[in-house]
This record gives sequence, structure tokens and C-alpha cells, in this order.
Amino acid sequence: MVMSNSLFSNTVLDPSIASLVPANHVLRPLEATDFRKGFIDCLSNLTITGQVSEQMFVESFEEMQRAGGYFVIVVEDLQAEAIVASGTLVVEQKFLRACGRVGHVEDIVVAKGQQGKRFGVTIVKQLVQIANVMGCYKTILDCDAENVAFYEKCGMQKKAVQMALYAPEAAHK
Repeated sequence: MVMSNSLFSNTVLDPSIASLVPANHVLRPLEATDFRKGFIDCLSNLTITGQVSEQMFVESFEEMQRAGGYFVIVVEDLQAEAIVASGTLVVEQKFLRACGRVGHVEDIVVAKGQQGKRFGVTIVKQLVQIANVMGCYKTILDCDAENVAFYEKCGMQKKAVQMALYAPEAAHK
């Protein structure tokens, strides 16, 4: 059962950043009803989403809500009642740095036909601001080489190297 329609309280959003989206758009936390507003379709502009039913979406939403530390923000086109951009911040509790926290920016996506409206930059700014509010000592992200320039415009700096090992297909839900 969903505890609240929003994944997290919008009080952590900076109104001066949220107001950067154009008229007839709103930047806000992910809501339990966003499946019907095309959230998964928007994510499919980034990578493979697989077949996600509304029930699967709600179950994942509830799991994130219970766990805490998940901040998925979206830009909704109010006229079309559609999600046109999204990004995620996951806050990791550490033992390092006096039990500090690290913010991981993930899944920055802007739907086709919506690029050029600065949704991506605005989302990254908002996620970094949330990481600061949550007390993260750093905010990091992994990206493809062709996206480095975009993230540098957002104030990020190139550092280290990402490695990955994907689980066998059978390990996926």
C-alpha cells in the first residue's frame, strides 16, 4: 500500500530551481500515478526498460518509499499530462568519512522532442541540491563518454573510471 502519492516530500526541492522549467510544466517528486503519465515510456528514451506493468511499478515505488534515500524527480507537461523528463538521486550511507553519505545521480532522461528546454540541466541541479540537503559529502554519477560535456556544464568534474559486471539474465527479476 502506497504511504503517500509522492515518493518523497517536496519540501527538499529548491523552488528557485524547480521554477526554471517552462510554463505548463512542473518539476516534482515521482508520484504513484506517474505510470499512467508515461514515466516508463520516458525512461525508455534512456535504455531498455523491459515489460513493466502498473503493478510492478507500484511495488517498486512502495519499496523505494519504505527504504528511503530514493529521490526520483520528474518534469510533467501539464497540458499533455505526460512525464517528459526524469532523474534519480540515491543516497548511500557510508562508514567512510565519519559515516558520511554519497549521492548517486542516475537515469537522467529527457524524452525525444523535449530536448533543448534545459530539463536535463535543471534536473541535475535539483538532484545535486537535494544531495546537499541530505548531507552528502559528494555527488557522483557514471555516464557515457559522449555525455561528459553535458555533465561538465552541470558542474561535475571527470574523475576515476567506471567498471561494470552485469548479472546473468536469469538473475534479473
